[in-house]
Amino acid sequence: MTPSIDRRTLLGGALGGIAAFGLAACGAPALSVPERAATGTARRGATLRIARPAASAAETLDPASSLSAYEYLGALYNRLVRLDREGETVPDLATDWSSNADATVWDFRLRSGVRFHDGQRLTARDVRYTFEHILDPDTASPQAGALSIVAGIDAVDETSVRFRLTTPNAEFPSLLTAYQCYVIPEDTADTIGRTGIGTGPFILESYTPAGAGAVRANEDYFDGRATLDRIEFYSIQDTSARVNALLSRQVDLLSQTNLDNPTARVVANSPGTTVARVANAQWYTIPMLATSEEFADPRMRQAMKLAYDPQAILSTALQGTGTAGWDNPVPPELAAHLDVQREYDPEKARSILKQIGREGFSTRIYTSAYEPNFTAIAVAFADQVKQAGIDLRITNVAADSYYTQVWMSEPLMVSYWFTGRPVDQLLNQIFRTGSSYNESAWSNPQFDQLLDAARADTNDATRRQKYQDAQQLVIDDGADLTPVFGDRLVGLSEDVVNYDEYGFEFDYLALGLKED
Repeated sequence: MTPSIDRRTLLGGALGGIAAFGLAACGAPALSVPERAATGTARRGATLRIARPAASAAETLDPASSLSAYEYLGALYNRLVRLDREGETVPDLATDWSSNADATVWDFRLRSGVRFHDGQRLTARDVRYTFEHILDPDTASPQAGALSIVAGIDAVDETSVRFRLTTPNAEFPSLLTAYQCYVIPEDTADTIGRTGIGTGPFILESYTPAGAGAVRANEDYFDGRATLDRIEFYSIQDTSARVNALLSRQVDLLSQTNLDNPTARVVANSPGTTVARVANAQWYTIPMLATSEEFADPRMRQAMKLAYDPQAILSTALQGTGTAGWDNPVPPELAAHLDVQREYDPEKARSILKQIGREGFSTRIYTSAYEPNFTAIAVAFADQVKQAGIDLRITNVAADSYYTQVWMSEPLMVSYWFTGRPVDQLLNQIFRTGSSYNESAWSNPQFDQLLDAARADTNDATRRQKYQDAQQLVIDDGADLTPVFGDRLVGLSEDVVNYDEYGFEFDYLALGLKED
């Protein structure tokens, strides 16, 4: 049965209530949010209701797609391997893996006895087909670029699959942790977007692109039955309407909705609702377009970095809910993180600007309501760099055109990514010369060479050092500022227990509603 929701009740008073509180919250003390959501015994037979932003009518359950409905993915599918909170690759459908001496051939052994939702047994042929589908140019998968080093895939036997690479990559298993890499049955590319047949803890019950849907517990899941019986998904485009649905107890959890501090305070102080914190889940960036007249000179980029204090951005824009970034893009949870605090010296920044003839530099910094903290970060950053004589004019752009007309086009803007990427993919995908995700268009041959050397290094310690040397180059020369890693503030009912999330994937097995 497709779930329904009363839209009139859902929308009533949403904008007025949230906006009014936001004004009242100015100058309020910092929001106090528990480090972890409530834990406890969940009742059996419960149905959890999740509100998510509406997508386009082209939305699909095909994990490989750039338009996949990824709230469903972790419930329906499994990957060969997944990433833990320290950035280490751990088993999922694969029990173990190994490589040849130069890391150009990788073998994965599958769990035995795993079945898809339609009863078919998982084999190495399904894994081979999954990755051939991702690499097919017609799929246009966002993960195809990261996996372009795959020269061939062999189903060695029923439970063994082999990847042959064009170049050495000692971090290759981590590239298979992306959410586009969920395993689908062989020969299902034409139907998987509607059927959602996977091996995961839930089975698709109903689904409408950009609309409502539901999943039910997989009684035969290889890792044990989920606590919940069902999950219902509702698509609600407006953030205020989603929040109002939670406050009126029409839904239990807001997915993909990072609450700003005033709205989080509404939720935290309303009867029956609370806020959970996902530490450092939002990676905020301020890319300086390296191909622009404003920021082509690395000395100009150095001055912009010296001119601001990331800790002050964290305190003012996010009220302390996160971690100062200090222009290192690798989040502190990852084992490969380089723990270094770069220099902060606005007077030195002013001196550099004078030397290069940019004293009194002025430009626009673009922001949008696309993400609730963008404008707060832009304002805090502009206020900080004034100390070096830099004048940034805040320019707001409509949310629906922000990433089509501003991103990678204007010299300076606020942007963000979700954390949860392995270090090799993060650095290669977003900072390597020529990458389609390189939002600052920065290019540094030494950086690219370091990444190639790291991939070819089969010694864990020295490979990690190379990734850390690459981070130092981003800090010293890069065109992307990382002022903060923000905590994602998630609204949920006080009845929800065992909520946990990493990289936008829930712990679907433990998640539940508390006993009455």
